[in-house]
Amino acid sequence: MKAATAEFVKRTAILVALAPLPFLAWYLRDFFLVVVGALLVATLLQLVSEPLVRWCRLSQGCALAVAGLIILLAMAGSAYLFGTQLTSELQDVFSRADAATKTISDELQRSELGRTALSHLSGGSFSLTGFLKSFLTISAHLLEATIFTVAAGVYLAAQPAMYRRGASLLFPPKRRVVVEETIDDIGRALRLWLLGQAIQMCLVGAITTAAVWLIGLPSPLALGSIAGIAEFIPYLGPVLSAVPAVLVAVTSGLYPALWTIIAYVIIHQIEGNLIVPMVQRRLVFVPPAVLLLSIVAVTEIFGMIGIIFAAPITVIAFVTVKKVYVRDSLGEPTELPGESTAQKGTYSSPAN
Repeated sequence: MKAATAEFVKRTAILVALAPLPFLAWYLRDFFLVVVGALLVATLLQLVSEPLVRWCRLSQGCALAVAGLIILLAMAGSAYLFGTQLTSELQDVFSRADAATKTISDELQRSELGRTALSHLSGGSFSLTGFLKSFLTISAHLLEATIFTVAAGVYLAAQPAMYRRGASLLFPPKRRVVVEETIDDIGRALRLWLLGQAIQMCLVGAITTAAVWLIGLPSPLALGSIAGIAEFIPYLGPVLSAVPAVLVAVTSGLYPALWTIIAYVIIHQIEGNLIVPMVQRRLVFVPPAVLLLSIVAVTEIFGMIGIIFAAPITVIAFVTVKKVYVRDSLGEPTELPGESTAQKGTYSSPAN
């Protein structure tokens, strides 16, 4: 009787201790975005430093320092070479898009249905430039979070083994091996996903720049850069990147607008049926429905800023579920990103 009472008290105490965790997680949801951002920074540094360690025989610390310098020089060089032109082209895109939005708004004002639709958009007026400026405004909180994210990412990249071991110590001894294996699997998946995203962004940006240049639209570099950056947001990014291009084309006439729509549809088909399958088949594949639903869920939890981190959060959750639940708990053979042929289908026993 006493043993049963003691067990009941123990279980009740555990339940009471765990009850506030969902509320704490909701309160610290911005912190989770910083953690994911730090993991991406660390992954990027390790991705760039790996060839330096393998081919140049540099030490890990020296390779990370050189990798950070390479990234900074690449960013500074891009800003120097394209900064002035890209800034002027972006301003031209915004002004033309705003003019096209005003023209479309004036046309809609001529019909009852159009006036009804416009009444739901900020009292009948909408400015794309104002929306983009408000979306891209850098607040002090965002700047602070960015600094902490980069700093944490550098520390994680410098001593990954120490932090991996520290995380595993939070779990019972018999589970620590599985935890460390899972962390390694997540790191490998993020590395492959980031490499795949870089390839997709470069290809889509280059194709879009060439397409809008051939059509004769102004500011092709800016439109191509928008398309390349938007590729970081799966499925939704390419659609959103077409909006400013179509608005810019509207200011040049009906035929440029039609050709722009056709070009972006073709580019979207090439991206969806050729580039993405080819890259994901060799790197990281996440089912499209899972990724789309994850984008919705992450946006609901973290707000609009969360859409930037939706894909890496999905990759982390996807790999964790496959490794910890499907493989280790259920004992089902399943493939994880980046595994060798000998590793595929193996699993660790929960008792180990």
